[in-house]
Amino acid sequence: MERVAVGSTNPVKVRATERVADELFEADVTGVAVDSGVSEQPTGRAETVTGAENRAARALEAAPEAAYGVGIEGGVADLDDRPGLYLIMWAAVSDGERLERGGGASLRLPDDVAARIRSGEELGPVLDDLLDTEGLKERAGAAGVLTDGAIDRESALVHAVACAFGPFATDLY
Repeated sequence: MERVAVGSTNPVKVRATERVADELFEADVTGVAVDSGVSEQPTGRAETVTGAENRAARALEAAPEAAYGVGIEGGVADLDDRPGLYLIMWAAVSDGERLERGGGASLRLPDDVAARIRSGEELGPVLDDLLDTEGLKERAGAAGVLTDGAIDRESALVHAVACAFGPFATDLY
């Protein structure tokens, strides 16, 4: 059985990793609290990917018995010259020697939400405020709300984690 440490105790991130790891091998997945090393609301692809990479490396440091460390980070980014601000999701997987990355779902944020994010607020609390909820990011997340339930945060993150695990799971790399 492979041990996998996720650089977060957020149950959505842990479950997304469990779903991928269980498809690839028999896994024991544990969430560990680590600092992402980036802002609370990462902005831009580079900062979001760096947060995922930091979480993966720090998860292995916090759980040295793990074969893999997984980092998952959600951020917001402009899409070159396209209108709007987009929610982006990135994951990183490390075995202590190699570090791989994978991207997940991206979706445009409503203009009023984007304006609040651009003024310095974090996406989760903004949506909680607008929807009169609490802890949305540990349940359906923005992906669930903004797709009217077609996907949720966990299923969106599964794709990022699977893409980051891909180079470890196949001989094509």
